[in-house]
Amino acid sequence: MSDTYFEFGTAADRWDRAQMFFEAKEYMTAARILEGLVEEVPEQVSPRLLLARAYYHSARLGRAETELRVVLERDPVEAYARLMLGRTLERQGRSAEATGHLRMAAAFSGDFSVDVDVESGRTGLQPRSLADDESA
Repeated sequence: MSDTYFEFGTAADRWDRAQMFFEAKEYMTAARILEGLVEEVPEQVSPRLLLARAYYHSARLGRAETELRVVLERDPVEAYARLMLGRTLERQGRSAEATGHLRMAAAFSGDFSVDVDVESGRTGLQPRSLADDESA
């Protein structure tokens, strides 16, 4: 990693800077900052989860999957990481593998139901109220 102004400062400074770049949709820059931060504090889940999101939004799906699996290894009931892993797998064309993660995310959050199109294997999460309305 080459040294630039946004890679300097305390871990808190870099965390704030990474969030700012992420919110500005500068995902590659946010990822660059977060890579160093994750290396420095690997036990922290939040920087790794934001790194995975930055990878996801910049279509670096393999890297997103790797980071999400590390998050879930440390915190198996992290519902958002589970949801993101399911979505990442879907974007990679691995819908069958995504289904289990999406169902677990739904179960952990309690706010969603999982719809699975059996023929295509395509999954989707809908708010429970919408799913209940459709079945009525």
